[in-house]
Amino acid sequence: MITTATPGEKAASQLLHLRSATRPVRVLVAAAALIAGHLDDPGPATREAAEAVHTHLLAAIEDALPGR
Repeated sequence: MITTATPGEKAASQLLHLRSATRPVRVLVAAAALIAGHLDDPGPATREAAEAVHTHLLAAIEDALPGR
């Protein structure tokens, strides 16, 4: 059985490979909020990808805060 990645899984994969964030903080916050909906996904691969991307986004948001 061949399965196809969902749009969310494709986006998570692409976001995970980012080395730096060059988007406005509000875009990063919105992306983190969207990914957060997948943190409790029943699929282990989706859940793992969501956790990794969410962590990456939160770190990017923190780094973008004034005084950093």
